[in-house]
Amino acid sequence: MFVRPLLAAAALLSCAAAGAAPPKPWPVPANEAARAVAAPHYGDALFHFFQDRYFTSITTLMASQHFQRIAPHDDEAEVLRGGMLLSYGLHKEAGEIFARLIDKGAAPAVRDRAWFYLAKIRYQRGFLAEADDAVARIGADLPQSLEEDRLLLQSNLMMARGDYAGAAALLEGVDKQSPLGQYARYNLGVAQVKSGEVDKGVKLLEQIGLTPAPDEEMRALRDKANLALGFAALQAAKPDEARQSLQRVRMQGMLSNKALLGFGWAAAELKDPKQALVPWLELAESDASDAAVLEARIAIPYAYAELGAYGEATEQYNAAIAAYDAEGGRLDESIGAIRSGKLLEGLVERNPGEEMGWFWNIGELPEMPYASHLTQVMAGHEFQEAFKNWRDLRFLATNLKDWEDKLGVFGDMLDNRRRAYAERLPAVQAQARAVNLKALGERRDAVTSEVERALREQDPQAFATVKDRELLDLIDGLKQGLKDVGDSAEAERIRERTRLVSGALTWRLAQEYPARAWDAQKDLKVIDAELALAREREAAVARAQVEEPARHEDFARRIAELAARIKGLIPRVAALSDAQRKEVQEIAVAELNRQKERLAVYSQQARFSVAQMYDRATTEPQKKDSDAPAQ
Repeated sequence: MFVRPLLAAAALLSCAAAGAAPPKPWPVPANEAARAVAAPHYGDALFHFFQDRYFTSITTLMASQHFQRIAPHDDEAEVLRGGMLLSYGLHKEAGEIFARLIDKGAAPAVRDRAWFYLAKIRYQRGFLAEADDAVARIGADLPQSLEEDRLLLQSNLMMARGDYAGAAALLEGVDKQSPLGQYARYNLGVAQVKSGEVDKGVKLLEQIGLTPAPDEEMRALRDKANLALGFAALQAAKPDEARQSLQRVRMQGMLSNKALLGFGWAAAELKDPKQALVPWLELAESDASDAAVLEARIAIPYAYAELGAYGEATEQYNAAIAAYDAEGGRLDESIGAIRSGKLLEGLVERNPGEEMGWFWNIGELPEMPYASHLTQVMAGHEFQEAFKNWRDLRFLATNLKDWEDKLGVFGDMLDNRRRAYAERLPAVQAQARAVNLKALGERRDAVTSEVERALREQDPQAFATVKDRELLDLIDGLKQGLKDVGDSAEAERIRERTRLVSGALTWRLAQEYPARAWDAQKDLKVIDAELALAREREAAVARAQVEEPARHEDFARRIAELAARIKGLIPRVAALSDAQRKEVQEIAVAELNRQKERLAVYSQQARFSVAQMYDRATTEPQKKDSDAPAQ
């Protein structure tokens, strides 16, 4: 009478996809992150990267690469840039970077990391064939910290193409005590079950399902293992084993509804509809947007019918029909809210992010009617991918608007610089004219000639100070005056004193000659240097009068070109953003429509069952409703 929906049959398949280890930040392995950075500009890019500011990081890195400021980290910087390009979906550009690293003979460890990150992001983006190709190119020099990640990635690719036996063989080599060991064991168990080695797979999943979990992540994995075991046992017609596994799933966990649903079906398989009603009735009180709850709504009257309580079954079927109709109305409201844009704006508001980036994730649902409908929508890879693309386009639109404003500021700065140049130029020119370098050069030449003569003739008086020259002039005057004086005793006494003073002065000048000659030569060198500097400044001023206006024009041209490019990009990005917004909304609407279709199937099945109840009521005696358990 009642055909079990696909939810229960597909549970094991959904658990397999959920078992993969969550992605980790890339592309700098943890054991390499603490290495010394020899290039400050590379360190700046790494700083922004580890702050999750990937757009700032990649623009900073590319600017530093342009000015060749990254050495000796050139190859590592290329791996970093390639990884960030991958995060934005630029697979072709990233692939070209990695290919160049390989062609130039990059270190094997760099090469293998490049292919690993390429494979990882391709897999996350859904490009499975390309991811397989990248994995095949990884050599033996991948850092040990990434080796287990590679095995998990390769096994997931094998399972994605149906090679479960190959995945099982690959995961046999994973260290069970490693941080990723539990995930590997889970994946191995699921792979073995799917490849036909059911006993091995079940044994491994049971180990996970019975192992004490130290944290929430491992407890969630344990729940997945037990749920997978339960539904696998149901598919194998082993309801007792199914109940044992499903009982181990936490009632406060994310998988509790599926576990309750499966537990009820296990009881139904054991021909115990009264026991099946216990979890189903509890489940029926949960959020009606959950697929397991919707299935429980129609499973409850099925159990009552199995008990022969056709009246209660009919009431429950009618209640289920009413619930499905109400849920359909709520889905219509959610679809209307999505089409009005509330979903995307609410997601951005509740999940702010500073920059664009692949590893940003949705953490909170928006405030809108019946937001629980969106849980399954947003869990889908297609929606996540499309939403991130839309969010990235929003960021780019904001970034372009910011740069449009900045270019306006740059234009104002350039205008101010032009005015300042025009105002200062006359004063600079006047100052340059006031400094007569030609006359100064001639004076320097004359002084140099005099110094050279004094050195050549070893003339101490050439280096006499002003006071010394005053004394020399006084002595010469006395000598000249004494010529006209007679030979009196007083005159002779004055002549003798003059001779002694003249001799003392001549002796002192001779004694100080070497030092004063050396000082004079040093002073000439200083004069030469100052004159050379003055000539350089004069030449610089002359060049500036030619080059500065040209530089202003070059800046103005670049600002105008960039402004034109940005002006052209803004509407293109806006159009792409609008198209992407519609695509994201349609993905969400399509999922809600699928939920409506499932509701329609349930509702139709319930209506058909009601008709059967009426038919049976006319042909079979009604059992007392007291035989059924109270709700």
